[in-house]
Amino acid sequence: MSEAREQAQREIAFCEAVLAKGGLTVLIETLRDASDLSVWTHYPKDDVFDPATGAQWFYHSHPTDEPDGAIEHGHFHCFVRPQGATGPIHHLIAVGVDPYGKLVRLFTVNQWVVGDDWLDAEPTIALLDKFDVHMPRPSYLVNRWLTAVLAAHEDEIASLIRERDRTLAAHQPESDMAVRDDRALEVTSELRF
Repeated sequence: MSEAREQAQREIAFCEAVLAKGGLTVLIETLRDASDLSVWTHYPKDDVFDPATGAQWFYHSHPTDEPDGAIEHGHFHCFVRPQGATGPIHHLIAVGVDPYGKLVRLFTVNQWVVGDDWLDAEPTIALLDKFDVHMPRPSYLVNRWLTAVLAAHEDEIASLIRERDRTLAAHQPESDMAVRDDRALEVTSELRF
């Protein structure tokens, strides 16, 4: 394991341990300012954006009757805006957590899911190291934890992004629509823990 990956693993453990001292988890801390919890709603409301790095994320959950609804509470969608807040936005990965805030899966999605500005695999992978969030809200520890998750699993995420493109290349929509608009294809690659 590389030194950077080991450091990221230590950062994940540190953030989780500090939160646990206060009886908190990554999930509780992410949702602490939410007056109520509803599916599909972004938390925090206006997303988290670090203007220094262009990293952006939001958390949301899906209905519990969906296939992973009982295992996965929800997920963090992670993006980078390399040209700043008004520039193009590129989805990197989704980070699924259980009701206790523990990592359960990493996955990529089809473009229609997040409506990002599409990049093929290699340019997307080149943005991974730009996901570095140093913001106080909703929680500095959650921001550092999420940054560390992407760093600790960078190789796996790169493989998932490449698999995303292979899945899209092999998929044949039932109509003449573009494959990235085909709602029959949502998750394009995934790694479960």
